[in-house]
Amino acid sequence: MTIKKLNYILRQAFKSLWRNRMMGLASIGSVTAVLIILGFILIIVLNVNNIALATKESFDEIAVYISDDVEEAQIEQLGKSFKEIDGVMGVAFQTKEYALERLKEDWGADAWMLESLRKNPLPNTYIVQLTDVQYSDYVKSKIETFDGVEQAQYYKDAVNSLIRISDFVKKGGAGIIIILLLISVFIISNTIKITVLNRQKEIELMQYIGATNGYVRGPLLIEGLILGLIGSIVAIVIIFFSYNYLIKYLAGGYVAIVTGMAGYMVGVDMILNDLIIIFLTIGIGIGILGSLISLKKFLSV
Repeated sequence: MTIKKLNYILRQAFKSLWRNRMMGLASIGSVTAVLIILGFILIIVLNVNNIALATKESFDEIAVYISDDVEEAQIEQLGKSFKEIDGVMGVAFQTKEYALERLKEDWGADAWMLESLRKNPLPNTYIVQLTDVQYSDYVKSKIETFDGVEQAQYYKDAVNSLIRISDFVKKGGAGIIIILLLISVFIISNTIKITVLNRQKEIELMQYIGATNGYVRGPLLIEGLILGLIGSIVAIVIIFFSYNYLIKYLAGGYVAIVTGMAGYMVGVDMILNDLIIIFLTIGIGIGILGSLISLKKFLSV
């Protein structure tokens, strides 16, 4: 292809984009919406899997929270009783005061926020170490029968819940993405269709004087490609800043303590390159596919 032909194709593509800019914006918006939803689904699945893997390391521990109204003598007796349960290797007691001090250490410079607490909201806790994870359900059920036990938390339950959420997000998200992909292809196809109809006489004249298929199709394919490319770039920018803000928000102050999620989340820099490749591939693919469908239906060249 000569420079002259390439210049003509690009010039016609940009002219068409400007002429049909409202439909073009709709096309870009639909591609962006598809990719944003896809991006957040990927991020959710990656983070859920990451949290699940990190939490699995605590499968051999059960955190037992003791009610506030339990006396010290009863707390001590509970510890002895826990040790006697089959499958328990050891028991460690953590006072609520100790837990609060650990919390202040974790907060670092923001620990001053905890000074205004009138009452320590954290419970006294026993960490029950298991000899093997196969005893987890049995030990947990035994512990929950004791008076004074407020809650026995076992991470396996949380991980199983996370996995179920991940599967739901993947299946539900896949359905939404397929629908939005079809809508995006339809909108871009109609955008190209408008261009074809606007240039119908010009195209017929070009065909009559012997213009090649590439010369006629080129600007229309480039138009679809540009629409998909712009939609991809917009989606990448939105995902990057939104996810980066979310990580910073979860890592700061009170939210970091309540959720405890920031330390488990996948860093934005770890997924950015993959997202760029995926988004550009899908976005450009949608644009070209929409153009090809329109050209096949409305342009017999």
